[in-house]
Amino acid sequence: MKLCRAEYKTIAKFTEQLRPTRQCMKILKERFPNHSPSTLLSIFSLEYQKKMKRTNLRHHAPDVVEGYYQRYLSEAKIRPSAPVLLEIANEVDLSPSLLARLVLERFLEEREDSVSSKQVVNSMLREPCLIPDLLLAKHVEQCTINDCCYGPLVDCIKHAIGQEHEEILRDKLRERNLSFLDENQLRAKGYDKTPDIILEVPIAVEGHIVHWIESKASFGDDQSHRTYLNEQFWSYWNRFGPGLVIYWYGFIAELDCLRDRGILLKDCFPSDIVTLCHETTSN
Repeated sequence: MKLCRAEYKTIAKFTEQLRPTRQCMKILKERFPNHSPSTLLSIFSLEYQKKMKRTNLRHHAPDVVEGYYQRYLSEAKIRPSAPVLLEIANEVDLSPSLLARLVLERFLEEREDSVSSKQVVNSMLREPCLIPDLLLAKHVEQCTINDCCYGPLVDCIKHAIGQEHEEILRDKLRERNLSFLDENQLRAKGYDKTPDIILEVPIAVEGHIVHWIESKASFGDDQSHRTYLNEQFWSYWNRFGPGLVIYWYGFIAELDCLRDRGILLKDCFPSDIVTLCHETTSN
């Protein structure tokens, strides 16, 4: 789904009032019924992550963390069955999973009189049953389950969705009998930074030559696309020539402005593929 920049900004502006809980998707679908839930969730996730990056330092100030921790202890004691951490996160406009991490780190510091390693904290967030406090474990789990933008559950889902769409791309190529090398095969050949697919025989899509294809199971907004261009796409272009990027959940239509420079954007697998033949030399 391609959106004009004005339409994207309308959705992005609306997401500013939402929190990353399950209810936000219901609100988004009711407000924008003509857009796919996957596209809406991807846009919301992108915008919320930008917001968290802007406010990150404020939430991590030692006195602020201490305030969150003491408030949690106080309210959890009075209302142990209530989703205390989740309520605090929504009130202070912080991702539930990020608040759970801050409170867990502070709890472990107090318990062990030292700062726990990132590995220990991550393992407890993935498996709250490892937290040596049953009540805190329950509240941390509530945060990770109800957070649709951050946390170990979201990371697993995003990874699985990314893998799924890469497999969809490979299946589409096989259906068209197109020879290709995927990322794993390319790395085995010694390439360190590769697109998802290198076509062994180039194709033409809408009159543009394509040597490689990159799969993105996300929405392509200005910021993420600019980052991908600088960190991935231009290096692919320099090494392999012109290519195609598929943003499966759509993108801002105005970003598809680099076709003549060798980078084509699509929101689905192209249907009008022309296979190009390698030139041969005859004696």
